[in-house]
Amino acid sequence: MNSKQDGTVSSKGELTVLGGGIVGLCCAIAAQKQGFKVSLLDKDEPGRGASFGNAGHFATEQMFPLASFSLVPRLPGMLLDPQGPFRIRPGYFFKALPWFCRFMANMLPAKRRKNGAAIAALNREAIGAMRRLLAQAEASELMCENGSLLLFERDEKAARQEFEAYTKASVAVKLLSGDEVRRLEPSLSGNIKAALFFTEVAHTPSPFELCKHLELHFKALGGQVLRAEIDKLQPDKQGVRLGDSQGQSWHCDRLLLCCGAWSKPLAQQLGHEVPLDTERGYHLMMPQVSGLSRPVASFERKFIITPMRGGTRLAGTVEFGGLEAPMDPSRADCLLPHAQALLPKVFSSASAEQGERWMGFRPSLPDSLPILGASLKQKGVWFAFGHQHLGLTWAAITAELLASEFDGDEPALSLHPYRIDRF
Repeated sequence: MNSKQDGTVSSKGELTVLGGGIVGLCCAIAAQKQGFKVSLLDKDEPGRGASFGNAGHFATEQMFPLASFSLVPRLPGMLLDPQGPFRIRPGYFFKALPWFCRFMANMLPAKRRKNGAAIAALNREAIGAMRRLLAQAEASELMCENGSLLLFERDEKAARQEFEAYTKASVAVKLLSGDEVRRLEPSLSGNIKAALFFTEVAHTPSPFELCKHLELHFKALGGQVLRAEIDKLQPDKQGVRLGDSQGQSWHCDRLLLCCGAWSKPLAQQLGHEVPLDTERGYHLMMPQVSGLSRPVASFERKFIITPMRGGTRLAGTVEFGGLEAPMDPSRADCLLPHAQALLPKVFSSASAEQGERWMGFRPSLPDSLPILGASLKQKGVWFAFGHQHLGLTWAAITAELLASEFDGDEPALSLHPYRIDRF
């Protein structure tokens, strides 16, 4: 399906990338540069899914797996609070239960250490990989390397404990007093007692614009973008036959599956069972200019504020509710009171109706690691999905690692911890 107009193909053959989010875009570019003729397929415009509405934070400070015993005493209250940062829709509880059982198993110290090492390995290379990619795409201005802040409003002791944990994990971080925080970001509330300043992280002022630049770069390299809602994959000896919702079908020699939250049933058709579930993430995009020069997260409130072109993005609430349930606007609206507390001069008179509510689907696995690498059952098939909260962060390094595999080389970083058969 990737033949050139003159009937020839590229020197290395054809590759189909299924999924047009930030991960798929980065992987398509990397494969095209490797000499493959690449087609990128998605049911929507590239960059319109979870990649559109993320917090814009290249969060390489997030070294710790989400599964932690410290969550256990807080979990019931978090899940039952309809406006809390983390929620399961009542009707989805039993469907999500197997995922949560696996999640809790990953709290065991040995598994947590192993998963943390695999997260750290990707994080160490992530900023450099994205920096290289955006330089090639002439879009370096879409990654601002100003660091980020984690604020503490109540407990300076907690700030010191978190500082020690991050320092032990080799994260570049400084412990700031409340006055030092306000000198760095004068618009912040006087109630801030302390903060962690992560000095080697970054953010983008426009996640969607970043995706559009990458799409244009991919096309300039000779790649093609196609719109199709693929819901059937049929492997055979020559590759994989793709079928769409309209009854059309195509054959591809090589396939990369990176459909995010929609990857589970497609992987199943290729013979792989994966414990993927969906975190429904919300944001509220406000027109007010925050005055911030970097992302600011709250330790107590569990949300993040990111300065962006055209306003300020408030993000952070998560719910488990599957792919079909409608958006709950209150999950976006509840972010505004938190922003009013941290930036009172900016948002004191703001209302949620002034903002734009959004919901997207994060593909999450219980060990906080993505699935990367080749299928063990079907030659010419690779996977890149399950990046949970770090799709933007890990997109470019994912692409570099998989590009080596496409060529039959050993990646610079072993993909063994991320293999699809690890569960």
